[in-house]
Amino acid sequence: MTIFEKSGKNLDDNLASLRKIFAKMKKIPFGSGDTVGIKIHWGERGNVSFLPPEYTREIVRWLKSMGAKPFVFDTTVLYLGGRRNGDDAINTAQQHGFSKEFLGCPIVIADGNDGTNTIEIPAEYRHFETVQVADIFSNTDGFVIFSHFKGHMVAGFGGAVKNISMGFASRAQKQRMHTDSLFPQLNRDKCTKCGVCIQHCPAGAVSFDEDGYPVFNLQKCISCGECIALCPQIALKILWNTDKKIFQEKLVETAAAVWKIIAKRTVLINALIKITKECDCLPGENPAVTEDIGFMAGYHPVEVDAKSIEVLGEDIIDSAHRNIPWRRQFEYAKEIKFTP
Repeated sequence: MTIFEKSGKNLDDNLASLRKIFAKMKKIPFGSGDTVGIKIHWGERGNVSFLPPEYTREIVRWLKSMGAKPFVFDTTVLYLGGRRNGDDAINTAQQHGFSKEFLGCPIVIADGNDGTNTIEIPAEYRHFETVQVADIFSNTDGFVIFSHFKGHMVAGFGGAVKNISMGFASRAQKQRMHTDSLFPQLNRDKCTKCGVCIQHCPAGAVSFDEDGYPVFNLQKCISCGECIALCPQIALKILWNTDKKIFQEKLVETAAAVWKIIAKRTVLINALIKITKECDCLPGENPAVTEDIGFMAGYHPVEVDAKSIEVLGEDIIDSAHRNIPWRRQFEYAKEIKFTP
């Protein structure tokens, strides 16, 4: 089941449409006294195409009106920029207007300031036996997945599935999704010999050489991505060499594993507003590919994304990203029974 409301002529009209979505959502799995996390994306530092914070504040007000205790959250990213660690991510959020004072609730970096507040959860799919995600489930009663629906250079589009998958994923899990051959490659010019890679390697595959630089035993390496993800200097090369179709499958698997945990306590809202060609991870202003459409809400991420594409039109995504096999997300979701 999905719920749709058209967008209006301006921000105030759109906020009114969002309130209509709230009023029509009858299956709310949380209420008074519950702690509810709102998963959003406040944009990379310098990006100006992200959804303005007024939408998130409206969700906060809605949750407070039912007596819930909301907080907003996201996770750190793999690459260098304004969200690589928790402090930078919070600063970026504030620069974009997402402050505790404006929203009326706390802002949380779910995987911690250094990206180590994570857990492995079962997946048991083709690519992942487990997935590593932020450790946020035990102290959160419910979730609102609020996603800016838009294009994406690797996924074709980004909506609820991607917001759950990349959004809950640890930095190591993000790296696992983005490469099919995960072995560390050290840049000695960047390395400060801090030993973080040795400290966090679960396989004991890293040791110091006589000069104090890390040496990687590829016979022991389990390709988990921990060393790459947690290196504070980004001295280990981030890998972006995954097969396009396999990336879609990995994206779906990670989301499906998370969904097994949060399904009965989550609602989802896609904002088809400021629909840009690329994601909000890029700095600057990305051009819109079509006019604003509205809000699509529901109770399963695959269904909400499918309905969002239905009202948007497949041709919009195809024209923006002609060589991306984005339909594989929906095909594979059916194959692994990640469906309503």
